[in-house]
Amino acid sequence: MRKLGIVFAAALTALLIPLQAQAVTGWRIVGSDNARPLDEGQGLATVTRGGATTYRYTGATTIPLDLLLGGWNHVGDPGAAGGWYVEPYQRDDRGAKLYRVQSPAGKWANYKHALESWEASNNSFAAVSPDLRWMVTGEWGTMDRLLVLPMPGVAATNPAQNLPYASAIRLNHQVRDIQGCDFVTATQLLCSSDDPDGTLFGTTKPLLQVDLSGPVGSADVTGTVTSLGQLPLQSGCTGAFEVEGIDYHEPDGTLRVIVLSPGLCLAIDSKTYRFQR
Repeated sequence: MRKLGIVFAAALTALLIPLQAQAVTGWRIVGSDNARPLDEGQGLATVTRGGATTYRYTGATTIPLDLLLGGWNHVGDPGAAGGWYVEPYQRDDRGAKLYRVQSPAGKWANYKHALESWEASNNSFAAVSPDLRWMVTGEWGTMDRLLVLPMPGVAATNPAQNLPYASAIRLNHQVRDIQGCDFVTATQLLCSSDDPDGTLFGTTKPLLQVDLSGPVGSADVTGTVTSLGQLPLQSGCTGAFEVEGIDYHEPDGTLRVIVLSPGLCLAIDSKTYRFQR
């Protein structure tokens, strides 16, 4: 009976994975890894330096003590390109956002961005443009924009100076609860949405594609938003899933998205899903 159960489980898994893969247009699931909620529960980035590739994750327990004591108590989805790595931080008092940046040589620096009067204090993610000159960042809630800042450490090189707002990606369709975005090309982003409502695109927790009218820079560009369907929601528990960060690794074309499981299964079967076209 035990052998029969194993065979049945394997067959069921083989059936479920293709069905789920079809729900995300243009992408198929090629595997998954368990995601630890405390240190892998916020976001991820692929960093390539000198031919070596490493996978970085962020979570509640990865916040450096000095930043935590300084009031930056939440870390979002990090971004990386060209050996540069950026972690976005926020605080609860509408103080500055903070970007912790590591250069290709391994040197760390902290850059602060003072909020514009109209800007939400949430700092959900950082996405580095392919030319390394700009960084796209996002706010929580229902939004019609993504924000563009000079890339700290590259276009802005003095950590003592404010990292200024540069421009916006003006979205043609509202988005909700964006947890992470990453560049696929200079004019295309993929974004993970934790939207619990589903009224904007007809489904909860969608994977969104944002096609830009031109590369990001000092002037606004338009972003055309398309839902590619619901991200996989698989768990031994029922309840509210939480979609987290996203990463696209250009050399092998692998897309990774973190989905945290509901309830008691949070620590058991949360996953980082791997997709390819």
